[in-house]
Amino acid sequence: MAHVVTEEDLKMLDEMVARGHEAQKYMMTLDQQQIDRLVQAVAASVCDATVWAKLADEAVDETRLGDKVTKRNKKTKLRLILRDCLRNPSVGVIEDNPAKGITKYAKPVGVVVSLVPTTNPCLTPAGQAFYALKARNALICSPHPRAKITTKKCCDLMRAALVREGAPADLIQVLAEPNIALSQELMKRADLVVATGGRAMVKSAYSTGVPAYGSGAGNATVIWDETTIPAEAAMNTRISKCSDFGSGCSCDGNLVIHESVYEAGKAALVAEGGYILTGDEIEAVKNVMWDETGHRLPNTVAVSPQALAKAAGFEVPENVKFLMVEGGGIENIRKDYFYCTEKLTTLVTLFKYVGEFQNAIDMALAIFEIGGKGHSCGIYSWDDSHIDRLAKAAPVSRIMVRQPNNKGNSGSAFNGMPPTSSMGCGTWGGNIVSENITLKHYMNTTWVARPILEDLPSDRVLFGDFYVEGMETEKK
Repeated sequence: MAHVVTEEDLKMLDEMVARGHEAQKYMMTLDQQQIDRLVQAVAASVCDATVWAKLADEAVDETRLGDKVTKRNKKTKLRLILRDCLRNPSVGVIEDNPAKGITKYAKPVGVVVSLVPTTNPCLTPAGQAFYALKARNALICSPHPRAKITTKKCCDLMRAALVREGAPADLIQVLAEPNIALSQELMKRADLVVATGGRAMVKSAYSTGVPAYGSGAGNATVIWDETTIPAEAAMNTRISKCSDFGSGCSCDGNLVIHESVYEAGKAALVAEGGYILTGDEIEAVKNVMWDETGHRLPNTVAVSPQALAKAAGFEVPENVKFLMVEGGGIENIRKDYFYCTEKLTTLVTLFKYVGEFQNAIDMALAIFEIGGKGHSCGIYSWDDSHIDRLAKAAPVSRIMVRQPNNKGNSGSAFNGMPPTSSMGCGTWGGNIVSENITLKHYMNTTWVARPILEDLPSDRVLFGDFYVEGMETEKK
């Protein structure tokens, strides 16, 4: 049943946004050191191990999605976001290029509205709060209704930290009783929207007429070429696939494995806790994962392999970490073979490629035509030419090399990706940016241009072989 937004609701939203604008004025009185201290104080309020563990456990209890161990470990991502916040300026001059005569100044956006996904009810509001405050903005979180209690608790902790530092609590606010209609009205009143979640949520954000950053759908596909060390690659897949019961859009969904390492790869995956579905199990899991049109069913998202198998009517041992389906070759990469689409649970599909590396690229491209274009892929290879060829061909915004996709895509202490909980997927995925959404996206920038020596090559240089006499620009 659709919610009807009342005049009282609209007044409440107007007041929230007005309080956000008023609180944001305070940020304009602070220098860089004071801003950094405020961000540190807010970060400390939620990153304490005991506090975060309690929030993580409550998130799983409330949403019934993911696992508590992974949720607790996500405090590391917040530390990475804090690291980048502290390393980058956001007050006054943020870049100076004397050679170009360009100086850039940071300016706040104003009031940012965050659409919080049910899969990350604490990580997303906390990480976005760090970035929003660092950029001198106010933030209003609109939680998923299924995660509203946990998101509010997280925001309340950060609000209390603001007050302890003498800052207005309303620099961070949360919609206590969210629904789709209220969220849409809230977005219309924002200066910027950051939408992290499903396609419908992102589309809704874009339709408000307010500047918005969104994330695209994932269907992460990883190629294992003939140089793959199966034991290491399988370990990375297990880490990625089992993280939060596979709920992340970056978790390995499909493996495209060279024939020479296919059998060893299967064995390594089984050793890491993989269970290969056979016979009737394959059809049974398909029937509980998708409806007849291929739309994913919600009750099997982010569940353990034991729960997924039980829903399908059979049992797997307790030591099983994820389920696997053998998908064959490129002939099975088609829309009516649902196992090559996004899973968002503890299930991965194995495909075998034969012969040249181009065949692996062709299979990955075929998968992306079905789903996940713009998001990410990975490659386990020690052949730089293969990595280069995939990078040139793949219609994705990020490629992880010899590392767990879900740990690397959104930033890691072991790669240079900017840490975030929101990943743009470019025009491929219906987004405006093809990069991780971080501090720079929460700021406006003023460019100041000073005069420099003339920087205009001659027409002979500019037009090259197409230059003809008489094309010269008129002398001043």
